Amino acid sequence: MTAPTVLRFGVFFQGVNFSTVWTEPESGSQTDFESFRRLAQTAERGLFSAFFLGEGLRLREHLGRLHELDVAGRPDAQTQLAALAAVTSHIGLVATQNTTYNDPLDLAHRFASLDLISGGRAAWNVVTTDNAWTGENFRRGGYLDHADRYRHAEAVVEAAKALWDAWHAEIAARPDAAAWSDAVPSDEVEARTGHYTARGRSRLPQSPQGRPVIFQAGDSAEGRDFAARQADVIFSAHSAFDAAQTFAADIRQRTLKAGRPAGDVKIFPGQEFILADTDAEAEEKARWVRRHQVTPQTAIAFIENVWGTDLSAFDPDGPLPGFDPVQEVTGETRGAGFRAAQAKATADAWRERAETEGLSIRELVIALNSGRGFVGSPATVAATLQRYADAGVVDGFNITPWLVPSGLDDIVDRLVPELQERGIYPTEYAGSTLRENLGLEPVAVREEGRRTA
Repeated sequence: MTAPTVLRFGVFFQGVNFSTVWTEPESGSQTDFESFRRLAQTAERGLFSAFFLGEGLRLREHLGRLHELDVAGRPDAQTQLAALAAVTSHIGLVATQNTTYNDPLDLAHRFASLDLISGGRAAWNVVTTDNAWTGENFRRGGYLDHADRYRHAEAVVEAAKALWDAWHAEIAARPDAAAWSDAVPSDEVEARTGHYTARGRSRLPQSPQGRPVIFQAGDSAEGRDFAARQADVIFSAHSAFDAAQTFAADIRQRTLKAGRPAGDVKIFPGQEFILADTDAEAEEKARWVRRHQVTPQTAIAFIENVWGTDLSAFDPDGPLPGFDPVQEVTGETRGAGFRAAQAKATADAWRERAETEGLSIRELVIALNSGRGFVGSPATVAATLQRYADAGVVDGFNITPWLVPSGLDDIVDRLVPELQERGIYPTEYAGSTLRENLGLEPVAVREEGRRTA
């Protein structure tokens, strides 16, 4: 019988979103360092593998007006993670960074810097953007064709990996730094992406983990193939058991096709946990959380993204609009969730569901956004996770706390011990690097004879 998978946890500090309840007295700030520090240190106390930050390259808009939470701010991910490296010692530090609007060798150097100063705990969540709306914020504009987004991203990642692998460790090990002038400490790397041409050498030695870990979250066929070729970890929106099983089989097949062992890409679905003493209390708590996540104003704003017009006159506790959207395709001004959706088809599906289930606008929006979440007592949720571990369909979960910065407290204090008793969660960190703590194989590092560490 195959041993169950030892599950690992990551935490996603979203910042700008409505899945976090920002209005309660115990809610923190999405910009104050204290929120980041407390959440990261709580996660590290719970032996979480990674602390993950998203990215926003432009202030989002809603019906032509700036989205309030975006105006409130979202600090640069690498800046925040560099600060967190000083107050943590084991947890991985994952920054979302865009391949379209960064120069490959400069971005690689910044990640190498974070990796080195953190002692080998840095990771890059690779994302790519092609829309002109985001591109307006940049001198180059939104030039990238949609069909080229992963082709370009792959060239950027390969250039970064080449730079990270170019350092001659045997030269850096010499006690006399002046000896470096006798033998260049790094190979020259040329980056050609179709949009960039750059040439340079690594300016930094490698960290203890060799190079930063690569995360990826694309769910299209192209995104999955990209992850199978380049990523160490893939984030997934498929957290329900059957969907997770199907997703895992697909990723492992694609990974084998890419010439790698089937389990080379670790799978981390996004998930929310709502815990209480009993299952009944947890269900009641979940209802409270959902209604605080989806306020009346949030519900109206959510459907306005599909209808494309002001619906403030509608009662959030009443029915959906009877008229069709004024737009054919939704845009990206409010975020990826609405990008390129066929507005009328979406509206028709929502109206059919609302009528069938007797849902108001607000109830529908709550239902649409409640698909992910383990709800129950710690023992019940642990039993659910045992099923995932026994089947080996995931390697862990990337947890989105519904409250910041205290949203991990009950998970760390009550759920983690239950999982440890079952033998499906670490009881200590495997090592000092993120690669070790994710159970990843070592990368090829440049030493004498270019041997594999």
